Amino acid sequence: MNRPLKTKVMPLANKVVLVTGASSGIGAATGELLARLGARLTLTGRSREGLQRTAKSCQEHGSEVLSVTADLVDPVAVENLVEQTMARYGCLNVLVNNAGVFERGSIENSPLEQYDRIMNVNLRAVFQLTQLCVPHLIKSKGNIVNVSSVNGQRAFAGVLTYCISKAALDHFTRCVALASSVIEPTNWENNSHLLPRLMQVKCSNGDLAPKQVRVNAVSPGVVITELHKLAGLSGEAYIEFLERAKRTHALGRPGQPSEVAEAIAFLASDVASNITGVTLPVDGGRHAMCSC
Repeated sequence: MNRPLKTKVMPLANKVVLVTGASSGIGAATGELLARLGARLTLTGRSREGLQRTAKSCQEHGSEVLSVTADLVDPVAVENLVEQTMARYGCLNVLVNNAGVFERGSIENSPLEQYDRIMNVNLRAVFQLTQLCVPHLIKSKGNIVNVSSVNGQRAFAGVLTYCISKAALDHFTRCVALASSVIEPTNWENNSHLLPRLMQVKCSNGDLAPKQVRVNAVSPGVVITELHKLAGLSGEAYIEFLERAKRTHALGRPGQPSEVAEAIAFLASDVASNITGVTLPVDGGRHAMCSC
């Protein structure tokens, strides 16, 4: 459901944005909002039918859309995605790493196959796609928004690998965003009394802040999408899960995809030009509540 735009201060007109996991949920809502804000889009996901729905909605708002059905676990598919985007638009301004999978399991019952499935989508694919997009984002002085989860900040029972993957994504966000410091030991042994002044800090060539490329993440709590149903919650169990979310989120309700999309659009826009290395909670206060 589209909400009325509350502000016109998120200038994204004619920006080229690549959104992964755009078949449904947060990715679809993000694509639709960015279309309303004037962006040109590459949308990707595994569901061709879902992508077609999202693309049609974006086009109804006047957006140019490239729709690419792809499984980001396939390295060749990731390469083709970037190549098609550049062939179509010639530039890239924003990358939204939204695609992710969610499965339940603990250290006692999670097979390594599950670990690999989750980490391959939630982290490895993000790493590869980001790496391929970075040269283009440096040229445009663009930015990256990763979609993490409150599970990356807090420990929750029964979703071990998912929590690990999102914690890693949060740290990936910080590490990619910020320039690393290299301390050069200039005559330390002979000039130990001058140590504070002799520490020369230089920016590494491998990080993006010195190149004016921002990297941030959003951290949703429970959001009403198909994610939990795909993980096996259905019927009464899903209803009970949403009811419980009312008690575990400070605002007393789960979130909507459109609310996360608005936070993504904010971070992707020039309004957030002085923000990098941040994981922004969009979780109704869930991160501030007890882990229960």
